[in-house]
Amino acid sequence: MIRTHSAGGDFGPLRAEFSLPESFGPDVLAEAEAAVLDPLAERREDATDLPFVTIDPPGAKDLDQAMVVEKTARGFRVHYAIADLASFVPPGGALDRESRLRGQTLYLPDGNVPLHPPVLSEGAASLLPGEIRPAVLWTIETDEAGEPTATRVRRALVRSTEQFDYETVQAALDAGNPHPSVAALPELGRRRRELAVRRGAVELQLPEQEISGNPDGGWVLARRPRTVVDAWNAEISLLTGMAAARIMIDARVGVLRTLPDPEPEAVDWLRRSAEALGIAWAPGATVSEFLSRLDPGQPASMALYADTTRLLRGAGYTAFDGELPALTTHAGIGGAYAHVTAPIRRLVDRFATEICLAVSAERDVPEWVRAALADVPDRMMASDTLAAKVERACIDQVEAWVLAEHIGGEFSAVVLRADENKAEILVEDPTVMAKCAGEKLTAGERIGVRLTAVDVEKRKVSFERA
Repeated sequence: MIRTHSAGGDFGPLRAEFSLPESFGPDVLAEAEAAVLDPLAERREDATDLPFVTIDPPGAKDLDQAMVVEKTARGFRVHYAIADLASFVPPGGALDRESRLRGQTLYLPDGNVPLHPPVLSEGAASLLPGEIRPAVLWTIETDEAGEPTATRVRRALVRSTEQFDYETVQAALDAGNPHPSVAALPELGRRRRELAVRRGAVELQLPEQEISGNPDGGWVLARRPRTVVDAWNAEISLLTGMAAARIMIDARVGVLRTLPDPEPEAVDWLRRSAEALGIAWAPGATVSEFLSRLDPGQPASMALYADTTRLLRGAGYTAFDGELPALTTHAGIGGAYAHVTAPIRRLVDRFATEICLAVSAERDVPEWVRAALADVPDRMMASDTLAAKVERACIDQVEAWVLAEHIGGEFSAVVLRADENKAEILVEDPTVMAKCAGEKLTAGERIGVRLTAVDVEKRKVSFERA
């Protein structure tokens, strides 16, 4: 594996380029320090007897979610505890104003730019193991197929018993010794994945790049590992988000994550691309069924996934209060969906959660929440755009650092997209996506490439067919 040297690994210029804040103002920090005591503690349900566990990337401290998944006589029961940020953020205060400006936590290899001060995001609000924490507790009952039959949401006190990462949970499952709180996760996760395909959910398993540090102080670039636990864990969040969307739609007030269905022309194009790549599309199979059967590790599948992004265009946040919007669904999920499971890291979740709590308790939605519906969608879209740019810039920068001393070197790559004289390629080691010059390149083809140029300052690398 190629890696950088310890020198030249400073992301300061990139942070300056995007005007990322270096800290919080004294008024924000003072309000956060004053908010660490939970003012609603006496009115919360005591759920500290439930053996919650968290599943997050190694070393994570901003823990939004904790779960207990049970098999029942009629199906499954999911207890999903979500960090209760609204109890720490006074409406209209300094914390509220600052979080609206930031929109979401930004993650960079040398440290994140948090949505909330660490005293909350990594302390009083985080569902850290062994600590009693205020939470919004979702309890969702499902039938044997994994379809929800009842949903309950309320404020509670919870205590996580263990902090796991994906690999640890996967290893325990493989060894036949899972933690009791997630022993039923594989079965429910598989049922929910089957339902997603039947709903028509469109999931693109694109190659993901991951940056990590090495002992020398440099950076390593590799393919992000994906375990089935990742997918099953995501299904619990999706189940909760879909339950939240149903609550808000029924109440005719809320904010949804929406995405239009693919245009027929885009689906026709996908069929032609599959045929050109030699990938069989079974008669009568939907887009979701077709994509679910692909092997993401095959070069032809990688190429198809790379171009299938055109199926999922137009994502947004749709707020409503009174009349339902024309679009209430998300094509990638195959149904109505809302963000409610990551309030430490994402602004919109705080407001959507408060709506669900009010509706479930048959109370009026707070006016500060209704007022926020006018601008939260735009703030989220702006922060999503910035987050995508920062992530891409970080990857481009590390690609340039990693490859700077290897000009003239040859690598193995897969062609993702191809035009007449150039292509977009995925270099396999290190995991790099880049442009490549060459004639008669074919999508889905595995080729040898030569690194021809690296511009560290502009974060650009260039290849040609070897």
